[in-house]
Amino acid sequence: MDINKIKQELDELKAKIVYHSNLYYNENRTEISDYEYDMLMNRLKEIESQYPQLITEDSPTQQVQGLASSTFEKVTHAVKMESLLDAFSYDELRDFDRRVREAVESPQYVVETKIDGLSMSLEYVNGVFTRGSTRGDGLVGEDVTANLATIRSIPKTIKNAPEFLEVRGEVYMPREVFFQLVAKQENEGKTPFKNPRNAASGSVRQKDSKITKERKLDIFIFNIQQISDDVEITGHKQSLDLLKKYGFKVSPRYTVFDNIEDAIKEVEAIGEMRGQFAFDIDGAVIKVDNLEQRAVMGSTNKYPRWAVAYKYPPEEKETVLNNIEISVGRTGVLTPTAVFETVQLAGTSVSRAVLHNQDFIDEKQINIGDTIVVRKAGDIIPEVVRLSKKNTEGVFKIPMVCPSCGSIVEKTDESALRCNNPDCPQQLVRNLIHFASRNAMNIEGLGEAVVMQLADKQLIKDVADIYYLTFEDALKLDGFKDKSANNLINAIENSKTNNLDKLVFAFGIRNVGEKAARMLCEEFKTIDNLINASVEDIIKIDGFGEIVAKSVVNYFASENVQNIISRLKEKGVNTSFVSTVESDVLKGKTIVVTGTLPTLSRDAAEKLITDNGGKAASSVSKKTSYVLAGEKAGSKLDKANQLGIPVITEEDFLNMIKR
Repeated sequence: MDINKIKQELDELKAKIVYHSNLYYNENRTEISDYEYDMLMNRLKEIESQYPQLITEDSPTQQVQGLASSTFEKVTHAVKMESLLDAFSYDELRDFDRRVREAVESPQYVVETKIDGLSMSLEYVNGVFTRGSTRGDGLVGEDVTANLATIRSIPKTIKNAPEFLEVRGEVYMPREVFFQLVAKQENEGKTPFKNPRNAASGSVRQKDSKITKERKLDIFIFNIQQISDDVEITGHKQSLDLLKKYGFKVSPRYTVFDNIEDAIKEVEAIGEMRGQFAFDIDGAVIKVDNLEQRAVMGSTNKYPRWAVAYKYPPEEKETVLNNIEISVGRTGVLTPTAVFETVQLAGTSVSRAVLHNQDFIDEKQINIGDTIVVRKAGDIIPEVVRLSKKNTEGVFKIPMVCPSCGSIVEKTDESALRCNNPDCPQQLVRNLIHFASRNAMNIEGLGEAVVMQLADKQLIKDVADIYYLTFEDALKLDGFKDKSANNLINAIENSKTNNLDKLVFAFGIRNVGEKAARMLCEEFKTIDNLINASVEDIIKIDGFGEIVAKSVVNYFASENVQNIISRLKEKGVNTSFVSTVESDVLKGKTIVVTGTLPTLSRDAAEKLITDNGGKAASSVSKKTSYVLAGEKAGSKLDKANQLGIPVITEEDFLNMIKR
C-alpha cells in the first residue's frame, strides 16, 4: 500500500482519537461509544506496529490521554499514573503471558474488575487525608480534595497508618444514582449525562463541592502508589488486603492465579456477572502479582508491561419489534420508542429503546414485526443497532397527528415532527416541569410527580395556574399534609421575585436557552418591550440570528401566551429585568471566550463580562470587540485573526475590569 495513504490514514486516526479523548476526559461527554473509540485506537496500534517508522512522540499510543484543567490547582504526581494496555481477544491475553514469561520466571496473576470511572490519587500523612487529585495526563492532575472529601467511602483518617500513603482508585457513580440524576436533568430541561462515567467526571470537577456531595459518588481503591519504607509489601494481593485493613473499599473481586488459562476463565466469569454489579465495569484487569517482577518488566511511555486490561465487547441480542410508541416532549417534538420482546443485556431486562426520529427509522429500514439487534450503549442506554431479519413489508412511518391531542404535526428543519398545539396535554406536563425547574423559576417541591397530580386533577392547565393554587388545592394532593402544602405555596410565592430572565427561560421558548434569555432581558428590560419587539429588533443583539428571533416573536405573538403573561402579572410575578452589573467598564463591548484559560472557567469568564456591562457572545463576527483566548483556542481564534479582531489573554481581561 502507498506509504502516503498509510500516513494519511494514520493522521486522520490520530486527529479523531485526540478529538474524542478531549471530549471524554476534559469535557465529560461523548459522541461515540467506548467500543468505537477502542476500535479507533486498535487500528492506530495496528498501523504503527506495521510501520514503526511512522510512530511519533505525540501519538495517542505514546501518551496518557487527558489534561489537567485550569479550573483547579495543578498537582504533579510523584508516581506516574499510567494507562493500561487494552486487549480485545483471549489470544492477546496469551500474548501478554508469553511476554511476561520471557521477562520473569513463574509469574502469578491477580485478576480484578475494571471499574468504569475516573482515576484518582489520594494522599495521607500520618493517617489523615490531605490531598486528592485527578490523573490528568498521568504526570500532572487537578487538586479536587474538597470534592473528594464529600465521598463517604473515602476514609478521612486511618488507624495504625504509615507515616505517608498514596493510593490510587476509581471514582464512580452507582448505576441507580445515575438513573435518578438523568431523570432529574430531563425534568429540569437540561441535557442529561450519557453514562455514569461522564456523570462522575462532571461531578468531581464541580467548583461547588455541595453539588459533588449531592451526586452520591463512590470509590474503589485498586493500588498503592507510595507507602512509607517501614511497611514491607511484596505483592499486589497483599497490598489490596492491607488497603482493606486500612478501611478502603477495594476492587470487589480479586483472585490470584498461576497460569493464564485460569486467569482467562476468571475474566470470562467477571464478564458473565457484570450486569449484577451496582456499578459499571468495562473490563477485567490482569496484573503480575510480584512487585519485584514488575520492577524488572518496567513500563513503556504509557503502559506498564506487567498489566493488561481485557475490554468486553458490547453485548448484542436479537429480538422482535412489537410496537413503536410515540411520545410528545416539552417543545412538542414527537419521539418514537421501540417496544420489543424483553432481552437480558448487561444483566438487566430491556424492552424499550429510543428511535429518535423518522430518519433514524428509515436508515434502519425497520417496521413493527421485524427482528432487530439491540445493545446497551456503554452498558447503560438501550439502542437499536440494526435490522436482523425483515419479517414485514415497508418501513414504519410516524403518524402525522399528535398522539396526545390529535393535532396535525409539522416537520421541522431538524427532521423531527412537532405538535404546535399549545394546549396539548403531554406538552403541558413537560412545560410545567421545566417552568418549575432549578435553572428556571426554581419552585422547590414542584417536581414531576406533583405536576402530574396537579394536571390529572385539573388544578393547573398552564404555567400561570401555578400562581393561583391555594393551600386547600395543595392538600388535595396525595401524601400532602399541612406542612408540605405550606412549603409548596411558600415556594411558589418566593418565585415571584425572580429576575425576568428566569421567567423568559422558564417559558421554554424554542431555541432560547439561559444565556439567550438573559441577553434578551438585558436588551429589552421588560416583558412588554419583549412582546412588542420585532425580528429586526432582536437580530440587532449580537449572536442572535433570524431563526432565534422568529422563535421569540412567534412565541409572544400567541394570544394564549399573552393571556398567560397577563395572569402572571395579576398575581405579582416580576416581569422586569434588574441588572446585576457591577460596573460598566465593558459597556458596548462584545467578547467571545475560547480555549482553556489559566484560572477562569468559561462560565466564570462570561459572567465577569456580563457583570461588568459587556456581552458574552458564542461566535466571532465583525461585531466582536475582543476574543479572550486560552490554550487550544481553535477555529474561533483563527476567525478572529482573519477578521482582524483583537485577541486578549486572561491577564489582559482581568486588567480591563480592574481585577
